Amino acid sequence: MTKQPKAVWAVAFSSMIAFMGIGLVSPILPAITEQLGATATQTSLLFTSYLVITGVAMFFTSFISSRIGARRTLMTGLAIIVVASFGAGASGTIEGIIAFRAVWGLGNAMFISTALSTIISESRGSTGAAVILYEAALGLGIAVGPLVGGLLGSIAWQAPFYGASTLMALAFILLAVMMRGPEARNAATSLPAPFKALANPTLLAVAMVALFYNIGFFVIMSFTAYPLHFTAMGIGLVFTGWGLGLAITSVFGAPMLTRRFKRTHVLVGALTLLSLTLVGFALLINSPGALVAMMVLAGLELGIMNTVLTEVVMDATDLPRSVASSSYSGIRFLGGAISPPLAAALASAFTMATPYLMGAASVAVAAVLLASCSRLLAHANEHRPEPVAGFEVEAEAEPVSAGDDRNP
Repeated sequence: MTKQPKAVWAVAFSSMIAFMGIGLVSPILPAITEQLGATATQTSLLFTSYLVITGVAMFFTSFISSRIGARRTLMTGLAIIVVASFGAGASGTIEGIIAFRAVWGLGNAMFISTALSTIISESRGSTGAAVILYEAALGLGIAVGPLVGGLLGSIAWQAPFYGASTLMALAFILLAVMMRGPEARNAATSLPAPFKALANPTLLAVAMVALFYNIGFFVIMSFTAYPLHFTAMGIGLVFTGWGLGLAITSVFGAPMLTRRFKRTHVLVGALTLLSLTLVGFALLINSPGALVAMMVLAGLELGIMNTVLTEVVMDATDLPRSVASSSYSGIRFLGGAISPPLAAALASAFTMATPYLMGAASVAVAAVLLASCSRLLAHANEHRPEPVAGFEVEAEAEPVSAGDDRNP
């Protein structure tokens, strides 16, 4: 973990900053609703527009990165996010912010999918160690994002967007400095490869589990700011505790459990506990203190889920990891896109507890689906050899830049 090439650390740090963008808006949702005269459903579209475009674009990232190189794909994604986050802050309407968040999602897709495959291919050690590093970056980003959003949001709702633009510009400079070197010939992945990959029953099963799981995940992330009734700073601190719990179990909890139990068993257990926790949210909806406790508990469970599920999708098939990552991530983020507007609509039609019950049911479906596919996912419980780059690849992969950097 500590003896990785500099390119791996650069991508991991940039990933942390990129993931800050997901939770950055959580603390300022009530302020945007109030100051721009928006409805809860409209503000939920700040997540949905971002996640829909992220999910759709994920299917094309392996095609793009295989032609222009991992480094250029990463830096193009960061550049798009810099422009989009600044544009969101400069926008004076909810419709404008929604549009810029969609553009933000495009940059996010180019960066995140390529970052995962880059860290795995460039890191020293096992796939599991690389995934832990990536998920640690995810957890820390999710933890720090709401805190930054709360701190800056207490000044003005626009400030978190400008802050994100500045941080992403710093990440761009970091990658430009630490991933230097001439671009080399890349493995060319065909455009339909990620769609064809879903014909693989193992990958499709894991992707569908991720879709239902992410519905529950984003109920917590996109909706919990409303029943808390805290200030932007208070909401930011709660989400920071949630993200820290996620980061801790990503790095320490998941490896400890997978050393003792099969990965599929760990996932079924974590999904079951998460479903019960979402029921707890619904039952304790009128107690802000209890909701804070539920947030921390959910963060601990989500950290285990994210790390182990990513390990499974990377090891369960012999597909090239850039292709598997594109397919899996596309389905996963589309599941997240469904959740925010559905949660807002259910809360408006019924009660504030209803979105959590919906999330609990969705996560329970994921647990049942995973348990029913245990034989199909048997290989994911073993340490598999590195996959052969033979799926829709037109040329052998070459180093993406000088030194330690190699194209995923």
